[in-house]
Amino acid sequence: MEGIQHPIPRTVEEVFSDFRGRRAGLIKALSTDGQKFYHQCDPEKENLCLYGLPNETWEVNLPVEEVPPELPEPALGINFARDGMQEKDWISLVAVHSDSWLISVAFYFGARFGFGKNERKRLFQMINDLPTIFEVVTGNAKQSKDQSANHNSSRSKSSGGKPRHSDTHTKASKMSPPPREEDESGDEEEDDEQGAVCGACGDNYGGDEFWICCDACEKWFHGKCVKITPAKAEHIKHYKCPSCSTSKKIKA
Repeated sequence: MEGIQHPIPRTVEEVFSDFRGRRAGLIKALSTDGQKFYHQCDPEKENLCLYGLPNETWEVNLPVEEVPPELPEPALGINFARDGMQEKDWISLVAVHSDSWLISVAFYFGARFGFGKNERKRLFQMINDLPTIFEVVTGNAKQSKDQSANHNSSRSKSSGGKPRHSDTHTKASKMSPPPREEDESGDEEEDDEQGAVCGACGDNYGGDEFWICCDACEKWFHGKCVKITPAKAEHIKHYKCPSCSTSKKIKA
C-alpha cells in the first residue's frame, strides 16, 4: 500500500514518468518475479491488491482503509482466484486489471491538476505508444499491421518458428536480436525492429543491446532484464525465461 511516499506528478511528462515506473514494477511482478508474486497471493489471506510503484517496484498488500483513498485502488481480492484458475489465465486477469488501474491513476493526476484537452490527448498518446501489461506478459504485444504481417511471415518460414539471425549477429539464434524484415521491393524497413518488445520490461528493441530468446515461449528479452550476459548465453543450449521456469516449478 503506497500512501503518498513519492513526489506527486504535476505535468504530462511527470505523470507519464510515474506511469512508466508503475508499469515496469507490475510487469516484473507478473513475469520475472512471477514465483515471488504467486506465493504472496495466498488465497487464505484477506483481500489483497497488487500495487505498482513509481520506482519500478511492486508490492502485494491490503487496500488502504481511508475512504475515499488518496489514489484509485487496484482490483481487490486478486489472491482469491489464484487456485481456482489456471496460472496463465490468472496472470492474464491480473494484468488486465493492472492496465485498467494504471490508466485510472494517470488520468486521476490529470484531473486533479487540471489537464486540458490537448494535455490529456498528449498523455494518452504517450501511454498508448507502449504495449499494455497484458500484451507484454501474454506475448501478444501488438505491432503495426505491416510489421505484424512481415514478422509472422518470417516466423512461419524459419525453422522451429525462431527469428532469423540479424546482420549484426552471427551466433546462436537465442543471441540474435529480433530480425529486420524486407519489403517487397527488397528495401529494409527501418521501423521494423521497433515492433519487437522485451518480454520482461516491454521496451522496444535497441540495436546496441543484447537480446536472448526463450526456447519455450519464444519471447525475446533484454539480457540485462533476465540477468543473462552474451558470455553466459554461449553455454546455454536451451534457454527458458524466468516465467517459463517458474511455471514449470509451480506445476510440479
